[in-house]
Amino acid sequence: MESNLNTLSEMFKMESTICAPATPQGTGAIAIIRLSGPDTFRIIGKVFQPSKSGLRVEDMKSHTVHLGNFHDEDEIIDEGLLTVFLAPHSYTGQDVAEISCHGSRYIQNTLLALLMKHGAVMAKPGEFTLRAFLNGKMDLSQAEAVADLVNAEARLAHQLAIRQMRGGFSSEIQQMRQKLIDFTSLIELELDFPEEDVEFANREHLLELLCEIREKLHNLIESFRYGNVIKHGIPVAIIGKPNVGKSTLLNALLNEDRAIVSEIPGTTRDSIEDTMVIEGITFRFIDTAGLRQSEEPIESLGIERTYEKINQARIILYVFDVNQTTIEEIKENLEDFQHHLTNFDKKFILVANKIDLLIESPRQFADFVELDTVFISAKRNENIQQLTDLLVNTVNEQINTDVTIISNARHLEAIQKTDLALQKVESDIKQNLSPDLLSVDIRSALYYLGEITGSISNEDILENIFSKFCIGK
Repeated sequence: MESNLNTLSEMFKMESTICAPATPQGTGAIAIIRLSGPDTFRIIGKVFQPSKSGLRVEDMKSHTVHLGNFHDEDEIIDEGLLTVFLAPHSYTGQDVAEISCHGSRYIQNTLLALLMKHGAVMAKPGEFTLRAFLNGKMDLSQAEAVADLVNAEARLAHQLAIRQMRGGFSSEIQQMRQKLIDFTSLIELELDFPEEDVEFANREHLLELLCEIREKLHNLIESFRYGNVIKHGIPVAIIGKPNVGKSTLLNALLNEDRAIVSEIPGTTRDSIEDTMVIEGITFRFIDTAGLRQSEEPIESLGIERTYEKINQARIILYVFDVNQTTIEEIKENLEDFQHHLTNFDKKFILVANKIDLLIESPRQFADFVELDTVFISAKRNENIQQLTDLLVNTVNEQINTDVTIISNARHLEAIQKTDLALQKVESDIKQNLSPDLLSVDIRSALYYLGEITGSISNEDILENIFSKFCIGK
């Protein structure tokens, strides 16, 4: 691992001092510019004059903040704050300085140009976090969680990123990897005594370990279904016949006129999507074309796409006009949906719309208890809160945030490859294959687990991961 990191450090030229804005481009009250590298404080000493008399930049203690002027020779550019982090006790593991200046674009650009004039270079996207990884401040999965944390727009996505950044997932992977390493050591010890027919690694114990690890891997693979939708939003398809109020419901949920509403059947020809955060959960609502038999080509294409959206959704809101729909019709439609589903792991919620037009209470639906049913008036915004509460409860029931959940497709692929390698090891044991062949397959599993945390890494993987970060992080 150490030699691997040294090689990568040389590839990414860690000896340079990098700088970049750490706050979004634009004008605001303040902006932050970050520097990291061996020449950080030599460069800062050229452009910062502390307000405290006699204080020099090189004498500043780590984790301290100082008021002063940023200047270019005799010209004062701004008055601001300098925060100091000395290596190795910093985000990157190198000397780090953060300039807090006023948010003027002119000030930001002038200071960046001044830093580069004295030897700094502009950081690439994610380069600060890359240096933190290369200096052992975090492993690769934790570094990826930093990007997820920056992009988290809802509570659940934030919790997921925080847990991974704090090393919960990494710890599980390392424990599995260490147990396999311990067994591999014993198996490879047998190779030193080929003529003795000595068995240092008990094969029954190894099978028990493989069963234990593969069960954990299967749980992680299963968790991706939830982690992926937490990260990108829970897809909720709004479906039903034409003119039952699907678009009106979408507008009511989003509290804006997002979809065109018309009494003419078949107005919605294509799906309309928008997101909303409800109680810390991101929902991705999809208004679809009305389901009916149609010979009109464009409407037929919209209906075809509706079935595609149904398959993509985790939750399906089946909207119907409570005044004109019977239980038998609903059951018939739900049965029809089954023929279009590629998987059945979906939550169906019946949404009985247009209660504002009811003459009497719809008692006939009381016996229809298999599915949750909400009675609403999308037009008058009645009981919409009841529907959103049901959506939130549905997600909370399905997702257990107390267990490890993965949301990264790269991690999923590595875990799946690990599982296949361990499946091969099980087969090797049952076929009583030699220790050297057994060792090769275990090492394959170790390799894939190592890819997750960065114990095994290469330049291409790192460039692909960190190029997706924002500049300044």
